[in-house]
Amino acid sequence: MKVKVISALVLTAVATLLVGRCTSLGRKAQFVMGGALVDVGYGLQDGLESYDFEHHHDITPDQVWEEMLQHNRLSSGMRSRFPRTPRHPLVALLVCMDARIDTNELVGDTRRYYYVIRTAGSVMSEREVEMLELAVANGVKLVVLTTHSDCAAEKAAASPELRARFPALGRAVDERERRVDEFLARPAIAAATERGALAVKRIAIETLTDGLVER
Repeated sequence: MKVKVISALVLTAVATLLVGRCTSLGRKAQFVMGGALVDVGYGLQDGLESYDFEHHHDITPDQVWEEMLQHNRLSSGMRSRFPRTPRHPLVALLVCMDARIDTNELVGDTRRYYYVIRTAGSVMSEREVEMLELAVANGVKLVVLTTHSDCAAEKAAASPELRARFPALGRAVDERERRVDEFLARPAIAAATERGALAVKRIAIETLTDGLVER
């Protein structure tokens, strides 16, 4: 059943590719189909136990490393055979390191229009603030600052016991809003925003659905 569905999607994708650039509706269909095929790819890999880091309960760190290298060899081999168009990022995303947040799924777009900064709890230090300003200097027009539901870093900051174990992380979560204000107040960022060359959005992500809600 899965094979039939995948075959149908592939045939549809080929047909969409052939006619997709002819009309605006066709181009939209091509974009949506590309996202659907990404989801199919994720689904194909999801239950593939022979390539699963967890298929041995007593797996060692060295074995995890070897499996990661094997994954890379397979993936990079495909990339070298089917190179992709280089893109200049126009968006910078600040996203939590939580593995449930996949930025490709978040935007439905695998093209390389995005700089991505990932930190626990989507917190910023002065370093991340400067990284975002550098991205803007390099042509980024949209900065998206995110948080997400069921965030482990936020839970750690709210728990006295966990704060005792992870004090720096707790302080970083406490300072998150102040760091955002500092970023917005930087002269280059304020000037770019004022003249309409840059937009900064605050977004909350629903972790299980990737839904975005502007804050």
